[in-house]
Formats: sequence, structure tokens, C-alpha cells
Amino acid sequence: MDIVFWIIISLMFLVGFVGLIYPIIPSVLFIFGGILLYGVFFSFEPFNWFFWTVQGTFVIMLFAADYLANLIGVKKYGGSKAGIWGSTIGLIVGPIIIPIFGLIIGPFAGAVIAEIIVHKKDFPTALKIGFGSVVGFISSVITKGIIQAVMVIYFLFVVL
Repeated sequence: MDIVFWIIISLMFLVGFVGLIYPIIPSVLFIFGGILLYGVFFSFEPFNWFFWTVQGTFVIMLFAADYLANLIGVKKYGGSKAGIWGSTIGLIVGPIIIPIFGLIIGPFAGAVIAEIIVHKKDFPTALKIGFGSVVGFISSVITKGIIQAVMVIYFLFVVL
């Protein structure tokens, strides 16, 4: 039965990493869910206050990384809050409309359209802001991937 439990926990972690690419999936909840399932299936004994503090800090870092990477990417290239919102909406809608390629096209198009409609930016400036949103998204995926990997590695270090 232990093998089945470990498969379920591993699948939770795997879905968490898939959520890096498909932002509609709440990655952090699946990573944290895998940790909690270990406690339910086996024992919460290895998890002391220090473990929960470290993991909680990583969760906060994940949310901050997601927001800040997009914010910095759009702002660095001259974007506004409208560009950030457009990028975020494009990030959610893009993969639904155009699987796989929508991950890049969605935030780009969302930021460009938002800047043109809301702030009447010229097309070349809006394109530059759209590029910034893609840079922000890619930076966010890399940063969150590293944080999630550290969360899982630390979990495995504690329980194995």
C-alpha cells in the first residue's frame, strides 16, 4: 500500500509542476497537498515547526514571485496596470484558445491589446510591453519552478 500512497503523493507534486505551464492549475496547492497527504498516509511526525515555517515561507515566495515577475516584466518595458491585467488575462485565456502556444501568445496579446485600448499606446510601444510580459512570464515559471523543486527536495530530505 505504501507504493500506492507514494504514487499519489508523486502525482500531486507532478500536477504542481504542470501548473507552472498551465497557470489555471494552482501549483502551490498541489505541492502542499502532496505534503499533507504524506502526513495523512504515513505520519505528521517528521514535520516540526521549522519544517512548516520553511514551507510556509516558500508558499509566500511563490505568490510573490508570480506577481513580481509579471509586474517587473511589464513595467520594465513601459507598461501600466492595464498591461499587467491584460497579460494576466491573456495568460489564463491563451492556453485555452491556443493550447501550448497560447502560453506565450496569450500574455503577449493581452498586454498589447490592453495598452492600446486603455492607454492608447502606439503599436510599437505596445509590442515592446507585450514582449516584457512574456519575459515576466518566463522569469516567473523559472523562479517558481526552482522554489517548488526546493520545497519538494526539502520535503524528501525530511521524510527519507
